[in-house]
Amino acid sequence: MNRSLSVLALALAACASGPPANPQSSSPKAANAPEPAFVKALAEARAGVDDIGLQDLLEAHWAWELKDDPLRATGLGVHRYDDRLPDRSEAGIAERRRRRAAFLKQLEAIAPGQLTRRDAVTYAMLETELRTAVASEVCDFHEWTLSARSNPVTQFNYLPELHKVRSPSDASNLLARYHQIAGAIDDTTAALTRGAARGLFAPQESVRRVLEMVDKQLGTALDEWPLLKPARAPKADWPGGEHALFAKQLREVVATDIVPALKRYGDLVRERIFPKARDEEHSGLWALPVGKACYAARIRAFTTLSSTPEEIHSVGVNAIAKTDSEMAALGKKVMGTGSLAETLVRLREDKSLYFDTEEAVEAAARKTLQLGKAKMGDFFGVLPKASCKVVRIPDYEAPYTTIAYYRPAHADGSKPGEYFVNVYEPTTRPRFEAAVLAVHEAIPGHHLQIAISQELGSVPAFRKHGGVTAYVEGWALYTERLADEMGLYENDLDRIGMVSFDAWRAGRLVVDTGIHALGWSRKKARDYLEAHTALSPENIDNEVDRYINWPGQALGYKIGQIEIWKLRREAEAALGDSFSLKSFHDTVLRSGAITLPLLRANVLRFVEKARAARVR
Repeated sequence: MNRSLSVLALALAACASGPPANPQSSSPKAANAPEPAFVKALAEARAGVDDIGLQDLLEAHWAWELKDDPLRATGLGVHRYDDRLPDRSEAGIAERRRRRAAFLKQLEAIAPGQLTRRDAVTYAMLETELRTAVASEVCDFHEWTLSARSNPVTQFNYLPELHKVRSPSDASNLLARYHQIAGAIDDTTAALTRGAARGLFAPQESVRRVLEMVDKQLGTALDEWPLLKPARAPKADWPGGEHALFAKQLREVVATDIVPALKRYGDLVRERIFPKARDEEHSGLWALPVGKACYAARIRAFTTLSSTPEEIHSVGVNAIAKTDSEMAALGKKVMGTGSLAETLVRLREDKSLYFDTEEAVEAAARKTLQLGKAKMGDFFGVLPKASCKVVRIPDYEAPYTTIAYYRPAHADGSKPGEYFVNVYEPTTRPRFEAAVLAVHEAIPGHHLQIAISQELGSVPAFRKHGGVTAYVEGWALYTERLADEMGLYENDLDRIGMVSFDAWRAGRLVVDTGIHALGWSRKKARDYLEAHTALSPENIDNEVDRYINWPGQALGYKIGQIEIWKLRREAEAALGDSFSLKSFHDTVLRSGAITLPLLRANVLRFVEKARAARVR
């Protein structure tokens, strides 16, 4: 997946705000009433935990997380803070850091050696979450990062999709949030100003992309803005005149508050940031004073391992050698090509291998999703209850983002899991990638794993609704080859897509470390992916921009996949004919998105238990 839980967190938690700008329009019920969903959320925070001290800490931490990130709370079905946005002011960021440190200190006061085994897992997960967040504070991303994937355009255009308006109360809360958007944008602008004063600047191409998105948004007729979508959907069942008043107020706050704030943001980026933005040769973290410490923290956060950039780079080079050989062999078999380079040229230039319409791209995604739904019961014992649907990436985002991403279902059942597919310029979208892409983002990839995690019973809420990138993305990449066993690929052309995607993720190990630790330029990164994958030039360009602006995240995919496949092979060898693939998958999935060391411990226990049963 290009976006999973961690990406949803990036897209939503990156928003900024202070206190409600228009408290009179806020719903008193939203913040003060003992909302049943909030009470339930606090109970779920303690679920499956035996130690009373750990229970209390988990409840306090989860209550703070929901309040600290009201958008996440909305997505989880907790509507207590539906009239608020996250606070990204300088004071808000300082308070957030203070609270994290305090929670970590409280956790350290609990002796992990005295906990039950399942409590020890929860302790380790909370410790990992807090320590990696504290370590990553050195990066100060909010003071310099500009990304086409996360900026005021993408963040707030998604708000009407997250916050559904079904009643006048929903409308009142959304309006209260809209009154805070201008302040949120100004907080972002202020943070970039502080970063500039410290000499921290984003790379030029990233800045250019964000400026283009802002300019396009400001150049769009106001009534066509995604922010005004709720105003365009009349509510016949509302009391007379309420929806018309809501639409009028919504338009007024966008026109009088949000548009000027977005202009101020754009002016700062154009006049202060862009002239001093880093050139192509200095795109990585290594070029920043905080770069080395920041990258080490991000490697730890996304892989849950203490590997060095050089070690990861080497793993990637070795993995690429394997996929190069596999791709060349498939190219010869399917197309009669004589080399890897010839195969890749054919895959990029043969227009018969590409879609011709947006509808065809979307139809292919739906086809593989339906097939995955039909086959998953043969390979998994535990199945998700939440449904999944295909959604097109919005037009305002599509030209600048990657080929697809996933957004989880709302915990209250109000919204299914969503596989977002990019249909922009369909003639650049390869048919041979369609099946593997749907597998990764939906079933048996992200949707199956994340929905099962959200639906776990006796597991604390932060584990059900959070996760480790190496696990989440490693699982999705593992399923790309599992899908061949499941019969989700129709022919060898689909398998070429599978191998190309595997090469893409192996290449990320090389490129991400190259950019951020070894001094690679943007061009060198693009050239490397072009030489070893069948990705289109447009996709490669967007991918490299993503790695530059999301350091370390791309490492989790292949690192996690390698570990899951290694654990499966070890279990198969140890258990022989008694090995059950369903049971192995359920073992991997039943604890949620845990760290790789904890996953290994779970699988080893599964093997020992199966051995003991076989002996009896």
